[in-house]
Amino acid sequence: MIKGIKFASVPVRDQEEALKFFTEKLGFQILTDQPFGSQRWIELGIPSADTNVVLFTSPGHEVLIGKFQPIVFWSDDVRSTYKELTAKGVEFVAPPKTEQWGTSAIFKDPDGNQFLISSR
Repeated sequence: MIKGIKFASVPVRDQEEALKFFTEKLGFQILTDQPFGSQRWIELGIPSADTNVVLFTSPGHEVLIGKFQPIVFWSDDVRSTYKELTAKGVEFVAPPKTEQWGTSAIFKDPDGNQFLISSR
């Protein structure tokens, strides 16, 4: 039976720049960084999470770079996370917004990929 999601892939143009962003600004940890065809297979762990993120663009999927990505990160305190990441230079589309279901904000990576961060 399926037990969970192992990783979600983030399409990127420049793997080195993306790696710096996800490790230095978001605090993800390198689990694997090795050659994989013409690219590298870069798998990152999110501290205290079971699901990983891979910085890899499958051939033919370059059109997905710079779009809103179907990955939602969560935080116990979106507003504090927003302040912390903003201080590190992470660009947000807008400040956190609170709805009936919770609080969320959208941030961008260096490729313009947009991700939602939400309360659980």
